[in-house]
Amino acid sequence: MTRAVGIVVPAYRPDPERLSGYLGALVDRLDPAVVRVELDAPRPDIRDRLAPLPDRVEVATADRRRGKGTAITAGFEALADDVDTLAFADADGSTPAPSFADVVDAVADGKADLAVGSRRHPDADVAAHQTFARRRLGDGFAWLARRMLDEPLYDYQCGAKAISADAWRDVRRHLYEPGFAWDIELVSVAGALGHRVVEVPVRWEDRPGSTVSTVGTTFRLARALVTARHRARLLGDDRLHELLDSQRDEQSLIERLAVADAEVREAD
Repeated sequence: MTRAVGIVVPAYRPDPERLSGYLGALVDRLDPAVVRVELDAPRPDIRDRLAPLPDRVEVATADRRRGKGTAITAGFEALADDVDTLAFADADGSTPAPSFADVVDAVADGKADLAVGSRRHPDADVAAHQTFARRRLGDGFAWLARRMLDEPLYDYQCGAKAISADAWRDVRRHLYEPGFAWDIELVSVAGALGHRVVEVPVRWEDRPGSTVSTVGTTFRLARALVTARHRARLLGDDRLHELLDSQRDEQSLIERLAVADAEVREAD
C-alpha cells in the first residue's frame, strides 16, 4: 500500500544553495506528496535564491524567528490531514536524503509510530564530527536524558524524525516547547501515550555555521528534560493530567498558533 509522506524543513537563515540542493534530493529519493519549508525571518532575497524548486516544494514564511518546535508544529498542522506520515529534516542537510529515507520508512512501513534518527547509535555512520566542545556537551546531554526519560535512546536531538499522522493527532496538544527542546518533548509524550518509538541509525555529516548557541542551548535542554519527564509522567494518569491542565495558564503550541492565525486574519 502506498502511503503519502509530508516533509517539513524548518529553516532560519539557511544557506540557500545547500537548502535548494537538499530539497531536490529529498524529492528525488523519497517521492513525498509535499515538502514544506517553514522559513523564519527570511532575508529579502532568500526566496529568489531558492528558486527554482521542484513542484512539490512549498515555502511558508514567518516574519520572526519562532523556534524549531513552533516551525515544525506549524508545518505538521498544515500537512496532517493530507498525508499518512509526517517527517522533518534540518535545513542544513546533515542527514543525507537516503539515510533520512530510512527514518521515514520505519513509520511508512508500519514498524514505528515515531522514528527517531540517531547519530549516536552504535550503527550510525558519522562522516564528519562536530567540534570537540559540541560533541562533549551533546554526549553529556544524551547520557543524562537516557537516565531521566522513560524512552532510553542514544540520541534525542538529531534533526531527522518521522511520525504517523494518527500519532501526531494524539500528541500534538501536549507539546509546549517552541525551540530545540521540542524533540525531547515529542519523544517523551509519544512514549507516554503508548506509541511505538524506534531509533534508526543514520549517516550524519556535521555542517559548520550552526545558529545554535552551544552552551546556552545545552542548559535550556537540560531544564527541558525535567519538564518533559514531568509531563510524560502526568500522562500516565489522565484524570490528574486533565486537572492540572485545567489549572495551567500556559498554552500549547497549537493553541498559540491558532491565536497567531486569528490575529493575522483580523489584521487583514
